[in-house]
Amino acid sequence: MKQKFIAAFMPLLVLVLIFSTFATNGVSANTSKENLELATLQGDFDLSSSKAVKVIVELQEESIVEAKHNGKKQSKQNLKSARDKVKNEVADRTSKSKVEREYDYVFSGFSLEIPANEIPSLLATPGVKAVYPNVEYTTTEELVPAEAYSPAMADSAPFIGSNEAWDLGFTGEGVTVAVIDTGVDYTHPDLAPNFGEYLGWDFVDNDNDPQETPTGDPRGAATTHGSHVAGTVAANGAIKGVAPDATLLAYRVLGPGGSGSTENVVAAIERAVQDGADVMNLSLGNSLNSPDWATSIALDQAMAEGVVAVTSNGNSGPNNWTVGSPGTSREAISVGATQLPYNIYDASIFTSEGVEYPSAKVQGFPSDEALTDLDGEEYEFVYVGLGAPEDFEGKDVEGKIALIIRGAYPFVDKATAAKNAGAVGAIIYNNVAGEMPEVPGMDVPTIMLTNEDGLKLQEELAEGNNTVSFNIEFNQTVGETMAGFSSRGPVVDTWMIKPDVSAPGVNIVSTVPTFDPANPHGYGAKQGTSMAAPHVAGAAAVILEANPEWGVYEVKSALMNTAEKLIDPATGEEYAHNSQGAGSIRVVDALQAETLVNPGSYSFGVFDKKKGKQVERQQFEIQNLSNKAKKYNMEFSFKNEVGKHVKVSTSKNLRVNPGKTQKVNVNVQVNASKLEPGYYEGHLVVTEGDTEIQVPTILFVGEPDYPRLTHFGVTPLGNNEFEFYSYLPGGAEEYQVWVYSADLSTYIGDALYDGDLGKGYNYHNWDGTLVDGTVLEPGSYTVVGYAAKNGESNYVISEDLLTIE
Repeated sequence: MKQKFIAAFMPLLVLVLIFSTFATNGVSANTSKENLELATLQGDFDLSSSKAVKVIVELQEESIVEAKHNGKKQSKQNLKSARDKVKNEVADRTSKSKVEREYDYVFSGFSLEIPANEIPSLLATPGVKAVYPNVEYTTTEELVPAEAYSPAMADSAPFIGSNEAWDLGFTGEGVTVAVIDTGVDYTHPDLAPNFGEYLGWDFVDNDNDPQETPTGDPRGAATTHGSHVAGTVAANGAIKGVAPDATLLAYRVLGPGGSGSTENVVAAIERAVQDGADVMNLSLGNSLNSPDWATSIALDQAMAEGVVAVTSNGNSGPNNWTVGSPGTSREAISVGATQLPYNIYDASIFTSEGVEYPSAKVQGFPSDEALTDLDGEEYEFVYVGLGAPEDFEGKDVEGKIALIIRGAYPFVDKATAAKNAGAVGAIIYNNVAGEMPEVPGMDVPTIMLTNEDGLKLQEELAEGNNTVSFNIEFNQTVGETMAGFSSRGPVVDTWMIKPDVSAPGVNIVSTVPTFDPANPHGYGAKQGTSMAAPHVAGAAAVILEANPEWGVYEVKSALMNTAEKLIDPATGEEYAHNSQGAGSIRVVDALQAETLVNPGSYSFGVFDKKKGKQVERQQFEIQNLSNKAKKYNMEFSFKNEVGKHVKVSTSKNLRVNPGKTQKVNVNVQVNASKLEPGYYEGHLVVTEGDTEIQVPTILFVGEPDYPRLTHFGVTPLGNNEFEFYSYLPGGAEEYQVWVYSADLSTYIGDALYDGDLGKGYNYHNWDGTLVDGTVLEPGSYTVVGYAAKNGESNYVISEDLLTIE
């Protein structure tokens, strides 16, 4: 009778367990009495909706690589049997489900389309370990005219020391690099020599032709991104990549328009490992600061299998906590973007006597000449709203200045639209209080203003004062700096420092298809952490050729231990660890390293004990790669006065024999009650003779100040019905959606209120009616999400306009 009772009430019990723990975002439960257990649910889903969603299902049966590294035997046949058993059970338990991709090598499971309200049944399916969201990945494009290209523009590879490595005889020969991206134009004369008969695989169209999306594809826009990335890694023609003799493999996971999803990315990681890749580059991502669980697992196992995995850190900087997945991966090398040395200019503008614009600064420019040509000149200026291409229609900006408000579209896209409309420059003013980031490499010289000063310009225009004069003065030349757009860490939940390292990512010229039959192969300038990552992937190829016996962690540590610390010109001090990671890579220093410290950075985690001292224990390794014994001295240093309340004990002197690795224990003792809440930086300093290695370290006191809302937008459902989606890293006590006019100049009202929301994704359906009962009139609106918890709050402006018809 007892057994029948349990079976009869199992569905009810499952639902109770799920909904009672759902707010924690880690849906797992068990009852020790009956040994009942549910799979873990990562992410957040509207479990009341019958809408079909795609998820990634991880099985309890270990993948081939995971089992191998756990000392177990595993076979494809055994995995297939286990997977088929779960698939059959899922089919029986659900009204409608469809298995898409299946995985067994670095990830054990499959992708599945299923009604959201049947996920609870999936979680109770025997053999299922976890269920993850099928996250979307995207990328952007930017070309320069052919006449603007010259090989001299391609100076980023030499800057990090690639030429010196070539002179030493290391060009990446014999090393295979997988480019997991939008595809690659393998017919480009600068790339064709790097491909063999086997090109890779197209996971978008499921064939063996991983070519870029051409123009005219009815599914979306043409792509060039993957070809650009491949050229930075290994171009060998008019321009040369970092590893010009490396072998390339292309895996197309981002299709028309440059978008794709987790299921294809995991499949590509798996295939690249099986195809024998030594290095893989993933210049793709999203804005979620949270482990992209399925992809992270696949990357971790790829690293375990000996493939150096390199990812971009994201383009949502310059604030902390903006790193996006898969840059949040624990094991892969995440890369931030730097700008090569450049000239700084001061700017001021003038419209009429008595009106001042003290906030005027240079935001970006395509060349020094384009900017200085504005100096001393007077131009008519024209307001074009948000600066979308359609905003310029019917407005004459030829030879004039475009006045643009921030919002809805990236700064670079606004500048490009201004250039295409014939403007010689742009002024962009903020839509909220505060300053905006510098954005090097914009298509027209662009001056930025605060919201206050921008409204002054609007007032001048209303009064008929429609001309503006510029004063541009040279200030100084600065060295390599972090790009303002480069995303910053730390990572929510793991509290890790990200990026791991940085590399050039501004105005990088590389190979692209033109889709012009008369001249199909060209060169383009792009910027982003997508452009920085392939510098590191190419460097990894060169390092592996020079040190074929090295494993993935030797490569990662060598890049981090020998990176050059960058100085922020605004402060004269080193950039924070979560801006630059260990610093900007230097290829020759890395391949010639004789000592490695692993891991290359540390987060000691969170210290929140209210009284007394809290102790955490960790461990690191010192590897002596030389042919003689070395003595090392180790000590920890922390900035400011934090060292008085943080005690780190470890070996002071350590002798490591040639070719050997020594583990070192570390005890960290923190008196949190004596420190203000926040995160604190320091270094583990390892010295041997004249060699000094500085390993970045951080620790947190009290609850970390991560943003309460990191991802927000609106999806039209038709018939003026909408869905607001949000990502709450730690949940929210209070959640609101505000509605503004499209240009954010007018507050309309509140769309909804909610509270006590769980960690992860949240969804809210909305019918166009404000909280006060007002029904929105037809038109376009900008919506803003707001979240608060434990006295901390923030808002995110949706990049998608809400349109009422």
